[in-house]
Amino acid sequence: MAGRPPLAPLLRAEGLSLAFGGIEVLRDVGFVLGHGSLTGLIGPNGAGKTSLFNLMTGLLRPRTGSIHLLDHDLVGLAPHRIAELGVARTFQNLRVFPEMSLVDNIIAGMHLRFRYSAVDALLRSARMRAAEAGAQAEARRLLDLLGLRGQAATAAGGLSYGAQRRLEIGRALASDPALLLLDEPVAGMNPRESADLLACIRSLRSAGHAVMLIEHDMGFVMELCEQVLVLNFGSLIAQGDPEEVRANPAVIEAYLGRGVPA
Repeated sequence: MAGRPPLAPLLRAEGLSLAFGGIEVLRDVGFVLGHGSLTGLIGPNGAGKTSLFNLMTGLLRPRTGSIHLLDHDLVGLAPHRIAELGVARTFQNLRVFPEMSLVDNIIAGMHLRFRYSAVDALLRSARMRAAEAGAQAEARRLLDLLGLRGQAATAAGGLSYGAQRRLEIGRALASDPALLLLDEPVAGMNPRESADLLACIRSLRSAGHAVMLIEHDMGFVMELCEQVLVLNFGSLIAQGDPEEVRANPAVIEAYLGRGVPA
């Protein structure tokens, strides 16, 4: 946005290519994400968006290219190691535990932060009790951040669809990531739920998290994001602020369709 100083680089991807058999899924994709940035990744179905997220989280390995989170080379690392370094994600389909409380759903995402042994757990040592108390407090803080204050003991299955989406984001945040990847977070939401989620994601940036999201709701992306990346047939055809991307002829033709006003 105009007037905002450049953000220090957090993640840098360069020359990423990916193929399945003889089918090229991504070609020479590169971009930079800043600390606390809000970035949208858009493109038609099959453009390679989720494959790019899978590269960034270690579920796939690129044929060529590099991904660095600060000084850490992520290529070749296991997904749990990438999560430890500070990248978390959600998926297209909801993955909450419906019979568990909201606070327990959040705590389920904190396993990377627990620092007690099996012996501590067996004996319920002071270290374990302190860790559990800290986890409860942090889970409640995240629920407040997500607009779910006062519902900590509620079973997740009793929430609205939009609130379950926010809860899923909270579980991803439980690992305290520097970068949060959201795969179609608005899918299936009504306008009120979308507005609540938009405010929620803005609050995540205020709390120090960078967010990159795949989304087909163009209005949501253009209102929220400061940087937009556009994939088409595996190639990055445009990147820039929402106004630049909205007016880009290649984007209008390949994704938005001709005749869409700039």
